[in-house]
Amino acid sequence: MSLPTPSPIEAIMRTAPVIPVLVIEDVAHAVPIAEALVAGGLPVLEVTLRTPAALDVIRAMKTVAGAIVGAGTVLNPADLDAALAAGSEFIVSPGLTKRLGKAAIAAGVPFLPGTANAGDVMRGLDMGLDRFKFFPAEASGGLAALKAIAAPFGNVRFCPTGGITLDSAPQWLALDAVLGVGGSWMVPKGPPDVPAIEAAARAASALGAKAVAR
Repeated sequence: MSLPTPSPIEAIMRTAPVIPVLVIEDVAHAVPIAEALVAGGLPVLEVTLRTPAALDVIRAMKTVAGAIVGAGTVLNPADLDAALAAGSEFIVSPGLTKRLGKAAIAAGVPFLPGTANAGDVMRGLDMGLDRFKFFPAEASGGLAALKAIAAPFGNVRFCPTGGITLDSAPQWLALDAVLGVGGSWMVPKGPPDVPAIEAAARAASALGAKAVAR
């Protein structure tokens, strides 16, 4: 019997064990960072809409072969429209509102909304969503909290983000409810150290045999 085809957002979540969460101030840094991350085995790139350069960063990163570029910190339908106009291939939000959820579903874009408790998950399920970000992961109670939240929702899967490090990521990836994690540790602030970013990406990518194969 063949397995069900993963949803578009699940396919993105399964591409690599770690999604780099990127806060980039200078568009000139965009291509070198994207090239280093893709070369290191992390092609899914979440560019947060936290800086004035973010939309231009998305446009620049989309020129990098192999990169799958999306927008994070999408807060409302206006942010969604701007991210899509810049070429975002997926959308990530820190939380979930009815307005944003309906707009993302109507746009047909792969969407990973943030959740922090069972009520958030239930709100998403009511909209037909079952793949979520767990955010902020460590501040929301860490591994124990996600285990408890995930337990009643057997078919729901998560991408924990917020406070996760190279050292703690394997514990999160070991959970059946987790398809991958998000993290910012691969790309420190400031001018990019390309060899260091690529090395950090390789180390993060190497975490993923279990998550990618699951």
